Amino acid sequence: MMNGRRVLLIVGGGIAAAKAPALIRLLRKAGVAVSPVLTRAGAEFITPMTLSVLAGEACQTDLFDASREAEIGHIQLSRNADLVVVAPATADLMAKMATGAADDLASTLLLATDKPVLIAPAMNVRMWHHPATQRNLAMLRRDGVLMAGPDDGEMACGEFGTGRMAEPEAIMGAIRDHLGDGPLKLLPEAKVAAGPLAGRHVIVTSGPTHEPIDPVRYIANRSSGAQGTAIAMALRDLGAKVSFVTGPADVPPPDGVEVIRVETAMQMREAVETALPADAAVMAAAVADWRVANASGQKIKKDGSGQLPVLEFTENPDILAWVSQLGAGRPRLVVGFAAETHDVIAHATAKRARKGCDWIVANDVSPATGIMGGTENSVTLITADEAEEWPRMGKDAVARILASRIAEALA
Repeated sequence: MMNGRRVLLIVGGGIAAAKAPALIRLLRKAGVAVSPVLTRAGAEFITPMTLSVLAGEACQTDLFDASREAEIGHIQLSRNADLVVVAPATADLMAKMATGAADDLASTLLLATDKPVLIAPAMNVRMWHHPATQRNLAMLRRDGVLMAGPDDGEMACGEFGTGRMAEPEAIMGAIRDHLGDGPLKLLPEAKVAAGPLAGRHVIVTSGPTHEPIDPVRYIANRSSGAQGTAIAMALRDLGAKVSFVTGPADVPPPDGVEVIRVETAMQMREAVETALPADAAVMAAAVADWRVANASGQKIKKDGSGQLPVLEFTENPDILAWVSQLGAGRPRLVVGFAAETHDVIAHATAKRARKGCDWIVANDVSPATGIMGGTENSVTLITADEAEEWPRMGKDAVARILASRIAEALA
């Protein structure tokens, strides 16, 4: 499934660099070519020769290698790969990535690449929990950087806590999820003990609703639930307690969240009310605007007369407006979604004002975009102050950026 793909592996300076050979072996066994890069600090823990022999390619260490840089070698390295993996990603490397510093080969490659980047953080527990590291982490997530780990456990220094690099098998799982055919799993095999949303409760609604016509027929829409599911995962990975209220979606709900399954808009409204109070609510579900008022208790049959059944509609509850206008019980932050097919920004801006929510995530779901039911999204975040257009990206990346913004808003 990954045969013929290429990973640029950057090995940072830390005792966890000793796990790099095992990761290279797993990649090579899966048919993945590996281009190893070793930082100067990393060379204190493992040798370039070891990485070169295992990878079957020369390990690069120097930005100012005259023979390679004559051909702009760092640009070629950064763009020939399908994925850039940083393992271990030290606090220093994460800081350079977050700020755009480029003072050695590794940081220059990371700044020059146009490919996805996956990091496996590894550092002392106190360094991991330091506000500077957590700020850098939030910035990297906002930039769409993928992450595996860190795990909890005993450190080389004797301390115990979050900061151990994920095991090579877990990192390999994250690589496989990205380069293979399956959907990307955020933080595979990882535990985040104290993320920026630790102690916060967020309600996320997702998927379509099914409004019955009779016991076997219903009215629905094309929502797959993929974006709402990704948002729930991203919030969970930042430490939030997530109440995930989902209609009949095409994708399975994430692990590690409270899952409340519903069918209709009326049931979703009741489930959201039960889940309150919350610090934030992300209303990503595509709730049907109307339901059939005269739904039949039995299957509607053709009788051969040519008479067509007459369906009478009534409005469903406006869950977003209701949550936004709760008063004393209102979440501090309410985020709505606007799926539009034309005049997207104008309709979404008007919707934010009409509903009373804090933010609207607007997207164009006209058939030509392939967004509804697809794996990518192109959104504009509309607040009271601005309309911020994001580039088209995977729905998981949209989720990570939105989750980071929510964390900042609740900080």
